Amino acid sequence: MATIGLIGGMSWESTAVYYRLLNEGVRARAGGLHSADLLLHSVDFAPIAEMQAQGDWAAAGAVLAESGRRLERAGASCLVLCTNTMHKVADQITGATRLPFLHLADVTARAILVSGARRPLLLATRFTMEQAFYRDRLRAFGVEALVPEPQERDEVHRIIYEELCRGRVEPASRERYRAVVERAVREEGADGVILGCTEITLLVSQADFPVPVFDTTALHVAAALDFASETESVAA
Repeated sequence: MATIGLIGGMSWESTAVYYRLLNEGVRARAGGLHSADLLLHSVDFAPIAEMQAQGDWAAAGAVLAESGRRLERAGASCLVLCTNTMHKVADQITGATRLPFLHLADVTARAILVSGARRPLLLATRFTMEQAFYRDRLRAFGVEALVPEPQERDEVHRIIYEELCRGRVEPASRERYRAVVERAVREEGADGVILGCTEITLLVSQADFPVPVFDTTALHVAAALDFASETESVAA
């Protein structure tokens, strides 16, 4: 397969899920002892998180752009940014390399359209829920993402950074996410749930909700495997 380039580490908890799912996907498709042909550059998340908090997105984008260049020099065939939030700086990354960039919001929007949902609830970091960069990208496909109420957004964000990014999976937090979704379905007509932070897949799944769940991590992985397989076929 073509070589998949991963920009990871934000956080490494979810990057590890990408690595596992990519290898499981190749094994399911090719069988035997086959595994994924990939390159991973994992950044230190602490400085990135500080840049996020300070609103210094240009500096964070510069770090990830350099990560993309390193992967290009190493021989990657495409770039997969293993975080929803940092797609805010996707243009800085795509402007720094000539590699195809598999945009996570595009992948997610296409899956939502296939399902028939149009008003899913977006669970994510505060940056992704409250800023326009992600929801506008979905809207361009005809998907109108809803977001939780302000107090709910605070709690959703806190659970990501204080628990999931640190490897903590708390049953009480799972129940809190369930309650947020149930209210949105009941009161706002939410017809799906976007797990719009790659760590959230560690906490909840389709089994937790009565509406379709769009696991952005799994969708991104499937798109990367499709790209790698199609690129290999063309090369052959």
